Amino acid sequence: MKSVKIVTVLCAALALAACDVPKKNKTVDRGFDAKHLSQLKAGVWIDPNGCDHWIIDDGVEGYLSARLDKYGKPVCSGTAPPNTATGAYKGGSPVVDPI
Repeated sequence: MKSVKIVTVLCAALALAACDVPKKNKTVDRGFDAKHLSQLKAGVWIDPNGCDHWIIDDGVEGYLSARLDKYGKPVCSGTAPPNTATGAYKGGSPVVDPI
């Protein structure tokens, strides 16, 4: 019984070790029209609480990041109603959004 537990623990450790994926540069779009994210146009999505999030949709992939002030606190500008996306967030890519 003890050897079964040891084998189980070793298998679990090995499986978890396989999950260690090398870090990738998250500022680069890795699609077939790959480019640096600074070349795409961001819009703003207002969450249900009224706070802003930067949003980019290049037609295949989408990117979202909380909009923060210089102190790291969320920006809640009130520029649009909650659950609304504004701006040219689908711009900067020749890929047509299939949806």
